[in-house]
Amino acid sequence: MSTPSHCATVSWASRLLAHMDTIIPHSLIALLGRFAIATVFWRSGQTKVEGFAVDLFSGTFQLGVPHLADSTLYLFRSEYKVPLLPTEWAAYLATTAEHLFPLLLLLGLATRLSAMALLGMTLVIQLFVYPDAYPVHATWATILLYLMAKGPGRLSLDHRIARYIHNCPNTVLPR
Repeated sequence: MSTPSHCATVSWASRLLAHMDTIIPHSLIALLGRFAIATVFWRSGQTKVEGFAVDLFSGTFQLGVPHLADSTLYLFRSEYKVPLLPTEWAAYLATTAEHLFPLLLLLGLATRLSAMALLGMTLVIQLFVYPDAYPVHATWATILLYLMAKGPGRLSLDHRIARYIHNCPNTVLPR
């Protein structure tokens, strides 16, 4: 009995798919994920401040002392109402987080912690601010969960620090 001709094509395709993890390395996926999600949160944070603007895509650079935009407090009073936090606290915390954690993600420093913080923000936004934006928030959550589970990859400061610590004698690293 001979093998059908389509089996060779199926066999080649299945071998290719089985090796996707070596064709598309984790470090590339993590770098793209870190960059993409950092851009989302950074740009959101930039809309909340005046006196400081950095956008590599538009070429906007205004280096100064950042302060909350007047519209930010208005948004947190009217649209971004978060339970348990005073409006000003929520505005300052969210604005700071939307600048700090994306920067850390881009550097690949404290990646898992930064991803966890941004996942927490995503959940708050989903539950209390924009409950109908599930598809967008699920996409963000997927990227952040991937970074939390797999880490930042080789193209990160976390990786360099781990290599440095690992080379120190008598150092016990968590497994």
